[in-house]
Amino acid sequence: MLIGIVAGEASGDILGAGLIRALRERFPTARFQGVGGPRMLECGFHSITAMERLSVMGFVEPLGRLPELLRLKSDLVKLFSTEKPAVFIGIDSPGFNLRLEQSLHDAGITTVHYVSPSVWAWGEKRIHKIAKAVDLMLALFPFESAIYQQHNIPVHCVGHPMADRIDPDEDQQQVREQARQQLALPAAHEIVCLMPGSRRDEVARLAPVFLKAAIACLQQRPGLHFVIPCANASRLAQVQGLLSQFLQQHGDGKALGAAFTVLDGQSHESMRAADIVLLASGTATLEAMLLKRPMIVAYKLSAPTWWLASRLVKVPYISLPNLLAGEELVPEFLQHAVTQDALSQELLRWLDDSMRQAALHKTFTRIHRSIRLDANAEAANAIAGLINRQRPAAETSLP
Repeated sequence: MLIGIVAGEASGDILGAGLIRALRERFPTARFQGVGGPRMLECGFHSITAMERLSVMGFVEPLGRLPELLRLKSDLVKLFSTEKPAVFIGIDSPGFNLRLEQSLHDAGITTVHYVSPSVWAWGEKRIHKIAKAVDLMLALFPFESAIYQQHNIPVHCVGHPMADRIDPDEDQQQVREQARQQLALPAAHEIVCLMPGSRRDEVARLAPVFLKAAIACLQQRPGLHFVIPCANASRLAQVQGLLSQFLQQHGDGKALGAAFTVLDGQSHESMRAADIVLLASGTATLEAMLLKRPMIVAYKLSAPTWWLASRLVKVPYISLPNLLAGEELVPEFLQHAVTQDALSQELLRWLDDSMRQAALHKTFTRIHRSIRLDANAEAANAIAGLINRQRPAAETSLP
């Protein structure tokens, strides 16, 4: 039996790997093929191309890659139309996967989309396309289910695997001390984790402002220490170059430089070590919330993409903690509001307000428990149900 999967981002690769392991428990002889990353490959997945071919974001940016993406879609339609998988699962990457799912659905292949597109943010126009393309929507968060139920689209909330991996009741003081020791960070200092994103353009837009805000904070609070985990070696070189440039502009640059630790990877441990996180909007905001860290969220797009997004987005918040709470738990700074003064002032305010930090910790813990549902098993069970409804009883592999 073949199960088709396409994941286009690192976060999708993580979800895909957990899903493959859970599905293998139910279908031991299944084969998995499509597009995936290194974690999925470690699970025996066969990828017909590198996952990076799909790693593109925004409205305008994908246009330059359109011919390549259309060729890849055509290759996948041919592959799955010939191989006839028991089910196809598109993990996130809705711009690509929903179009692929529509073609496969039209060819009679059962389709699942894992990770709800932000239909609640972009309005309901896309929901009608989803209804024609998807047999089952797997949502990560409870608030996402309502719009699918309203349009009679089968939906199952599975929770988030990251919430399963992190203990909501762990001793934060102990966690912080262990992480600082592991990363060789100063134990007694207040530590701020800076995470300006994982893509080159994203880092180019946010890192300069983050670094300027950090230096402004240091001038008022010299005891601070900043840790900057970088997504890969390329982002490491990019951030180190920017930091060196800014430090050279200060007469006390050498002394200021001692207040920064730049790392290749280790974002999880860096957040665990920190007192507060300044970060780009995205999945990292969920991780910071699950780690119970106060955060300041920034979001800055290219000018054309921002122009379109600001006219289409229908929700008041962009970060997952605020969306899950339905209120502004953490501050968000968007586009032109992302300034050195705004970020540095907000950082210092949070560091000085222990009562606000304690209240946030309590709310984060409540939300954490609400999405800790054993996501891999929930997703695999829902998909297995679809597969087994199509197969003769004698072939059913479920216990």
